[in-house]
Parts: sequence; C-alpha cells; structure tokens
Amino acid sequence: MEQRDGRTAAPALGVGMVGYAFMGAAHSQGWRTVGHVFDLPLRPVLAAIAGRDAHGVRAAADKHGWAATETDWRALVARDDVQLVDICTPGDSHAEIAIAALEAGKHVLCEKPLANSVAEAEAMVAAAEQAHERGQLAMVGFNYRRVPALTYARRLIADGRLGTLRHVRVSYLQDWLVDPDFPLTWRLQREHAGSGALGDLGAHIVDLAQYLAGEQLVGVSAQMETFVEERPRLDGASTGLTASGGTRRGPVTVDDAAVFIGRLSSGALAVFEATRMATGRKNALRLELNGESGSLAFDLERLNELAFHDHREPPATAGFRRILVTEPEHPYLEGWWPPGHGLGYEHTFVHQARDLVHAIAEGHRPEPSFADGLQVQRVLAAVEESAEKNSVYTPVAV
Repeated sequence: MEQRDGRTAAPALGVGMVGYAFMGAAHSQGWRTVGHVFDLPLRPVLAAIAGRDAHGVRAAADKHGWAATETDWRALVARDDVQLVDICTPGDSHAEIAIAALEAGKHVLCEKPLANSVAEAEAMVAAAEQAHERGQLAMVGFNYRRVPALTYARRLIADGRLGTLRHVRVSYLQDWLVDPDFPLTWRLQREHAGSGALGDLGAHIVDLAQYLAGEQLVGVSAQMETFVEERPRLDGASTGLTASGGTRRGPVTVDDAAVFIGRLSSGALAVFEATRMATGRKNALRLELNGESGSLAFDLERLNELAFHDHREPPATAGFRRILVTEPEHPYLEGWWPPGHGLGYEHTFVHQARDLVHAIAEGHRPEPSFADGLQVQRVLAAVEESAEKNSVYTPVAV
C-alpha cells in the first residue's frame, strides 16, 4: 500500500481484543492512537473485539473503532485478520485464552496480573516459550512501567545515580470499596479475580519495585484483611469501578487490603501497602527508593514529575529537586508535545502498544514478559502464604 506522500505504508498488524470494559477501553485508546503519534514498523489495525454480550460488544466496537465483533473469544482467535490477541478479561480466563491464542500462532498481550494462580502462570509461560520458538511473542500489561517519569527513573537507577540500594517503599491506595453497600462485582470474588487488592493493586507495585530496583524480591512477611465480608449481589452489569446491587448479599472472598515487607536479592528492604479502603484516595500510587548516593520519589497524581536527591552534592544546597519529565530526551516524549505539556494515564497504554509493536517487528522479547508476570505471581503467592501463617517470613519460590 502506498501513502499519499509516495511512501510505502507499514505492513498491517491485526489486533483482536477480548474484553471491552475498563481495561478494554484503555487498551483500545492505546491501539487507536499509537500509529498517529509514533512512526511504527507495523501498522496496528483494530480488526475485531470480543465479548459475551452482543449489544455491549457492538457498542464498544462502535465507540472505540473496532471493525468487527465476536461473542466467542475462540472465534476471534481463529480469525485470519488477527495476528495479535489482547486479553482484557477477568483473571480466571487469562490462561485459557492466552494459551489458545499462542497455540493458534498469535502474539499475545495479557493484562495483569498474569493469572489467578502460580500454576496457571507457569502453564502460560510454558506456552509462551514454545510459541517463541515459532516466532510468537507474549507480553504482560504492567502499564505503569510506561509512565515516562518511571521509565526515566529506571535509567537513573541503572546508571548508578542512587548507588547501593537500601530502601524501597511503595503504596497503592484507592477508596472505591469503602461503602459497605458497594456490590459484589467479579473483583470481589476469588474464583474470578484470584485475590483482591493484592492482585489488583499489589501486582502493580511489586512489578514496579522490582523493575526500578533491577532485582527481585526473595522473601516477604505479610498481613491481609477483608473489612467488609458481605456485600449486595450485583444487580445488572458493572462498568469500570461502578455497579449497582440488589437486596440479597453474598460473601466477599478476597482481601480488601494487604500490607507486607520484603527483602530484595541485594539485601535492600522493601515496604508495600495495597488497599481499596483508603478513604479519600482515588488512585494514589506513590514510591520512593533510597540508596547510599541518592533517592528518587514518584507520585502518580503528579505523573509528569520525578523527585530526585543527589546525596553527593554539598549539604548547603542538597535536597530533593523536581524534574519535569516532558523533554524530548525523556522516554517516549519524542512523539508528543513541546516541553512542559504533560501527559496522562491513557498515554501509558499508547507507549505499551508502541513497545510491543517494535518487539514484534524486530523479533525481540517484549518486557515485561510472561516470565516476569510469573515471578510477580510467585511474590503474591508468598504474600498470601505469609498472611495465612501469621506473618511468618516466607521465601519467594524460584
């Protein structure tokens, strides 16, 4: 295909998405936008979207620009115009869909957490390894890695700007479950979600801590709590983090909050808090890393900024300074706006799509891989085991 300026258009990459709610909308935004921002070696095409409700999936397709719809994910996987399957469903279906898609010769992007159990995640990694030998790639969607400030923080740490790492502390606080009458959605049922705040929020902060530190957690000591043990059963469909309930109540089978300490492979100490019961906190993800030579701090509510302290500066002028991460030299910013014009949450999904397209075109493993997702799953399992054993220190399986 030739473009109007005479250049040859990049080959198409047909994307098929399973799921169309909150994450489906976010991923759609990424796929729809990425080719208009970055020069890509492949051209993402929104080929088809799948969901069980025909009316709902048709409305999502019309809203987000998908060319076709399916009401069975198997039909989507079988389509000849789909080369990449993007999984945005609850965790209980991740393994089945991902493995089937990889065996069908498709590339796969799967939302976090990778699975609902270590066993499922291990099966997904095995399928991804076999598929890699045939040329298919698999990636897990930890989108916060693609916040430019956090990608830049990783560069600074890798370059030794903090020196030997000593402390990592991360919290992810939300309040959408404070109301005891919020309905019993799938996120509150273990058979669908795997875990509660631990898997929903804790997976993000475990991945970020390990990504930024460049090393893995080797053990944890944890406590978990379910503050509201029964909720109204769902009355109708849920949308994003909103829903309506009826008069009958059912049991909550996941955690509302998880707190744990951990040790990284270098010996550095880590502290984590994940809760959906922090009154007044909507999506408050905060982190800080302290090393012998400096510190870095980040707040998702100010996601274009990074706080950096260089401890080697003279005491009279040393202190945390604000880095505005909007320069063309910063990660991903070459495709966006002039310096000082900030980005937002949705741009992380554009960056995720960009990186995956390049990995597919260039034939290298994307990050985070399914193996990275499995390692996070093992940390979550260790957290649950520790909490069940009255916070006993629990090694992370390898």
